[in-house]
Amino acid sequence: YKESLEKCGWKYYVKVSFLEIYNESIRDLLRDQDIEETKHEIKVNVDGSRSVTNLTVTALDPTDELAVRRVLRRAESRRTVACTDMNATSSRSHAVFTLHFVAVNVEQRQTLRGALNLVDLAGSERLSRSGADGIRAKEAAAINKSLSSLSDVFVAISQQ
Repeated sequence: YKESLEKCGWKYYVKVSFLEIYNESIRDLLRDQDIEETKHEIKVNVDGSRSVTNLTVTALDPTDELAVRRVLRRAESRRTVACTDMNATSSRSHAVFTLHFVAVNVEQRQTLRGALNLVDLAGSERLSRSGADGIRAKEAAAINKSLSSLSDVFVAISQQ
């Protein structure tokens, strides 16, 4: 099907971004430097769409398995994880991987855009069972607070 559309003048482009929300802060998992120094904010654009400022968006050929693996390894190496009594490699953040799709047909003057967000939510923790204290306890509190807020969002949406 794709080949027949390409014969009609359509070209396809894929870009990806990967972020985590750690202790109420957004971190770019595809950044070039090892340490995150850039501030990220969620902005509402003129057209009503939302975007994250200063986020790395990388062009990617989805048929290039090596390139896909490289992107995922980079993000994995920057993801915040730690050991707790419940999990040896517990993710301490929520992560959002976004596939940005663009299809362009110059002859027809058409551009189609779409995005697919894949979300990995950190699991809630009982401090008494996880053995978390200090920084880990602060992380657990932020995780639990954000999961509770997300639950409120789902309830509000269901009541519309």
